[in-house]
Amino acid sequence: MPTINRYVDIDTVERESKKDYIDRHSPFIHCADTAKHGEIFSVTVKMGNEYTHPDDFDHYIANIALYNGEVLLARADFVAGTLGNEKSHTTVTFNIRPMGKKLNLVAHAYCTKHGVWESTPVIVEVAE
Repeated sequence: MPTINRYVDIDTVERESKKDYIDRHSPFIHCADTAKHGEIFSVTVKMGNEYTHPDDFDHYIANIALYNGEVLLARADFVAGTLGNEKSHTTVTFNIRPMGKKLNLVAHAYCTKHGVWESTPVIVEVAE
């Protein structure tokens, strides 16, 4: 079982290199606070908030997965060079159809050098 790294508020970190490392490997979920039951709902996951991640042939984001609790909703896979071998924010938008009363969204991203990273959970209320 791989180690799952979690985001730490970088405002609490003193060294700039550590802030860069934590931020660029962390997936951030961007979506509305509420969704409508059964209607398409867009969830964007962006790697890094302030810092960009490399897109080298030996160091890149290989995939981003979106979960509702423990249920895998969607996953996007990438190959080295997808972002033109430039540092960037790997970003993907998933369109899902919420069917329950709430979503407990968590994203996982896999860096080929630094393993699996987990986002901060995002709760979305689902209205009828």
